Amino acid sequence: MSEFRQTMLDAIANSEAKKVEMKTFQDSSKSTKSVKSMIKNAGEDKKAGGSKVTSKKKKKSKGGNKGATNGPSQEDVNDIDPGAVEEVDVPEELGESGLDEETRQQNLMKLMKKGPKPKDKKDTKKTQPVKKGKQQRDWGLNGKPKDDGSLDFSDPKQRQPVDFQGDLDLEKERARVNQSATIQDLDVESSDDEDMDPQEDVSAPRKSKQKSSGYGLFNMFSSLVGSKTLSKDDMGPVMDKMRDHLIAKNVAQEIAEKVCDSVAKKLEGKVMGTFDRVTTVVRSGMEESLVQILTPQRRVDILRDAVEAKSQGRPFSITFCGVNGVGKSTNLAKICFWLVENKFRVLIAACDTFRSGAVEQLRTHHRRLNALHPGSGTPMVHLYEKGYGKDSAGVAMEAIKFANDYDYDIVLIDTAGRMQDNEPLMRALTKLIKVNQPDLILFVGEALVGNEAVDQLSKFNRALADFSDSQNPRLIDGIVLTKFDTIDDKVGAAISMTYTTGQPIVFVGTGQTYSDLRNLNAKAVINTLLRA
Repeated sequence: MSEFRQTMLDAIANSEAKKVEMKTFQDSSKSTKSVKSMIKNAGEDKKAGGSKVTSKKKKKSKGGNKGATNGPSQEDVNDIDPGAVEEVDVPEELGESGLDEETRQQNLMKLMKKGPKPKDKKDTKKTQPVKKGKQQRDWGLNGKPKDDGSLDFSDPKQRQPVDFQGDLDLEKERARVNQSATIQDLDVESSDDEDMDPQEDVSAPRKSKQKSSGYGLFNMFSSLVGSKTLSKDDMGPVMDKMRDHLIAKNVAQEIAEKVCDSVAKKLEGKVMGTFDRVTTVVRSGMEESLVQILTPQRRVDILRDAVEAKSQGRPFSITFCGVNGVGKSTNLAKICFWLVENKFRVLIAACDTFRSGAVEQLRTHHRRLNALHPGSGTPMVHLYEKGYGKDSAGVAMEAIKFANDYDYDIVLIDTAGRMQDNEPLMRALTKLIKVNQPDLILFVGEALVGNEAVDQLSKFNRALADFSDSQNPRLIDGIVLTKFDTIDDKVGAAISMTYTTGQPIVFVGTGQTYSDLRNLNAKAVINTLLRA
């Protein structure tokens, strides 16, 4: 420990002996130098007779150094020999730039004679072309955007008279003129009477088994024969099959369950005779329930109501409403044809101011209907239109006033198609009905729907009730069932719609011509519905 201590003391003494006292800044040679003596100018070497500084030439990279400055690089500074640097005194007569006043004036005169530095061609910016606005696309269908003016027929002055000569479809329609004043019922398609013959001998079970393949839906009732009281358990499996059958025929599931429950409650506890067949009992019970559903609570007689309104000195108004694409305008034209056949003067109000082409579609029907029924003097059919983007309630009000002033008997109000969940459009429909109070509100629905029929009708009625702000709101008065010729035997939509609203099916559309309009035949629908 003593040796280590002695070693440390010797090291401290040696370091203090070698310690050199530092000079102050005033004692150093740098304090005598001025700022001018530290500036090195480009022409200083020539004026001073040459400098002893030797430096290597600055190497240039092949690609060039964009970030390089005009000062010496770090490599040049390292190559300078410290012993070769000599202090240079700058004369006081030189300015801060290192040049005398005469030289500086000469350089300024030369610069003024040269003028501004010409711009480098590379630095000139290319003038970019001005972007054109959005142009209408030409789809190549023999039409160009410049032809839009000639194709716009919204201006009444630009419309040309239409010549229907050679129109084969119109010639077919002419054959039905003065023959369509009475709407016929739907054709009754007879069901397989052999399958449902109540006079069949039920005492021979073997014979019945041989014919069981033709019994269809009700063949499972054949085993229930004799004096027996029907119970809910006995009919349970049969009603399940009946419900599935109704659903397959486009009856809404909720409606099918309610109808089957109603029939089961009526048949429960019923005593069957010895010679009664369960097939006959169940069929008669189902038919009775379906007839009650399809039987209207009130009769809709448009001709009678129109004559009564005419006697009161006012037009009879009908509003058509429904979802998109169900055929409101087409079936409106069919009803208009039927009314003209009954010698009524009809005004069509184009209140669909939303869908493109809606007014033009009614305009075409208007021309064709007048071509089929050319009146002496004033036409039998008149189209009241105000174009697009207008308030439909206001257009309907003006149309009814116009019909009253010019002695039109019936006003058919065409409205825009709307989904039952579209609240703004449902409010607009409610406003139209509340303001104009039409005599009849017809819901146009297609026969292709299943469960959707219940949703559409229930929400339409709910919207008319909720948005009317009235204690006695106007609801749907009747139904126009369209596209009935496209469903074959799937006629269940008629049951669903009438069961939901309790309102009758006033018209049934069965084709594309003006005379393809029928009255609902409950027997035809029921026979088609119950056919296996």
